[in-house]
Amino acid sequence: MEDIELINMWKVQNEKIEQSLSINRKLLIETINQKAQNTLKSLIKLKTAGIVSFVLYLLLLGYILVYAFWNFSSSPIYFLISISAIFLINLRGLYDYIKHLVWTNNINYDGSVTEIQQSLSKLQLSIVKHTKIMVLQLPFWSTLYLSNSWFPSQVGWTYIFFQLFLTCSLSYLAYWLYKNQNVGNLDKKWYKTLIAGSGGKSVEKALAFYKEIETFKSENT
Repeated sequence: MEDIELINMWKVQNEKIEQSLSINRKLLIETINQKAQNTLKSLIKLKTAGIVSFVLYLLLLGYILVYAFWNFSSSPIYFLISISAIFLINLRGLYDYIKHLVWTNNINYDGSVTEIQQSLSKLQLSIVKHTKIMVLQLPFWSTLYLSNSWFPSQVGWTYIFFQLFLTCSLSYLAYWLYKNQNVGNLDKKWYKTLIAGSGGKSVEKALAFYKEIETFKSENT
């Protein structure tokens, strides 16, 4: 009889513990959701300001590009190719910023933790791809000022070697950055610094909050 009473008491106590853990987990999730939303507010502001900046920058580049094509006969071919490439890469950058803003605003914090983590991981991966694309414009800044009317026909070998060294160096840097920008390098300081300008820091911080839930679950199982 005493054994049955002990078992019943144990069951009641166990149910109370489970209820307490369930309540604590819900409170933890609500707190973390709030923290994540507050953290991503800075990302929303960044993307909004970035969209405005991209639009103004693209309008300027577009005007220059149209003017250059309109006066094609007197426009240096190096300039046309360079400014076109820079324009297209930044146009992709604008598209990415709009996409990131929409995704951030559409995160459903009333959904499951797994769904929120998936949304944040998707956003993080897209930011990684964005920074990979943006670095590809680097070499074109080294050829923007060249003119086929004087380069290479009217310059010495010293300048030609300098120009080749500059363009090749920026091309290699762009290649290296493109190749090494991936999720696996997110813990490296140089990459954190690089990706912070596109909002990577905010997303990483938000993802870190949800790891607290996994820690809570592992400690109470």
